[in-house]
Parts: sequence; C-alpha cells; structure tokens
Amino acid sequence: MEIWPAIDLRGGRCVRLQQGDYDRETVFGEDPVAMALHWVEQGARRFHLVDLDGAREGRPGNLDSVQAIVKASGVPCELGGGIRNQQTIGELLDLGVSRLVIGTLAIRRPDWFRQMCRRFPGKLVLGIDARDGRVATEGWLETSDVEATELAKEYAGQPVAAVIYTDIATDGMMAGPNLAAMAEMRAAIDLPVVASGGVTSAEDVTRLAAVPMDGCIIGRALYEGTLTLPEAMAASGER
Repeated sequence: MEIWPAIDLRGGRCVRLQQGDYDRETVFGEDPVAMALHWVEQGARRFHLVDLDGAREGRPGNLDSVQAIVKASGVPCELGGGIRNQQTIGELLDLGVSRLVIGTLAIRRPDWFRQMCRRFPGKLVLGIDARDGRVATEGWLETSDVEATELAKEYAGQPVAAVIYTDIATDGMMAGPNLAAMAEMRAAIDLPVVASGGVTSAEDVTRLAAVPMDGCIIGRALYEGTLTLPEAMAASGER
C-alpha cells in the first residue's frame, strides 16, 4: 500500500484543518517547501497536496508553493483543490504535477469529468469526500444526497488514475480511520482506492493495508508525531 504524506496549503503556509473546518486550522509550517524536503529525507516517495484556498474559492490559490514543492522534492505530486476547467488541468500538469484530484465537478458535471478523463488518461483522480456516506462538495462546505459508492460506480471503465476516499468525520481528528466505509468503497469498484482521514498509528496503517487499500494519505499524525513516516511505510509494506 502506498503512503501519501499530505501537505495542505493555505495562504502559502502548511496547515491542517479538523473535519475540513476552515475555522479549526493548525499551522504546521511557514515554508511548505522545507516541509516537503523534510518528508523526503524521511523517505517520502510521493505527496498529496491540497490547495485549501483553491477548494474554497474555486480556482487555484497556492500555485507558487505547488510549483516550488514539485521542483524541489523531485517526487511525484498529486494536487487537489479549485480545479474547475480544462485550462487549469493543462496548466497544472504543465507545472509538473503528476496527477490532479477532482471532486466537486465530478458530481456536478459528470459528463465533463468523463471527457477530461479520456483527454488526460491516468492523470485525473476522483476525489470523493463523504459525510455519513454522502458526498460533500465545495471544499466540504456542502453535503449532497449522492451516496459515495454510487458516485464512484458512475466512473467504472473510465481511465481514472484512482479514487481518493475521505471520511470527513475522521479527518484531522486523530481517532482512527473509518475502516468500514473504506472497505465498502474498496468492494464497490474496480479502481485503485486511496484512504484518507483519521490515520493516527501504525496499527491504523496495517488495518487499511489489510482491507486492502491501494494507498493511504496521512496528515496530522505525521505533523504531531504520533506516527513517523518510516513507521507508516513499514506498516504498509512499502519499504
């Protein structure tokens, strides 16, 4: 199982939110590039970048930081937040981002997302953020009536790179992942599924690997030191 250290960007700083709440922000670093290089020294092989300003405003807001991380780290980076049109997709891929996470438009404009997946095969990730099993959109500010697993099934057979499934209730709460929800998503589709939300310990990683998930995004636990990156990689079987 792949380990994806998360770097969440807001106002050019490295932060983490609790349950996607912009009013519950913790700043973990003023220099996202230095943070990325720290994780590379710890063994990071890839990064999950989130443009929180972009997710809220509907357009990229931390491009300088993203480009600097991509250039300095030398490892594949995926990015989510504020990606709303084909031009933005092309521009971000041209910056060197390996793949892009799209969530809101996948539910609001499914035909467009299918078209983009075919235009950029293997470069787009379906980001599904859920609260009580239902899809949340607009940077987690709104919850729809769409079931998360049903949304994922709509893209069966499309050249989607992966599905990132985030359980909002556990995200940033340091209380463990929602294993039942992750297993349900894993069983529902034949696409790589990356778990996100709540990972706190090496045991959490081991349990997700046993589901089996294809990847795991880890944020706050790494920054607060309850789990080290080498521990996470060892628990996932990725050494």
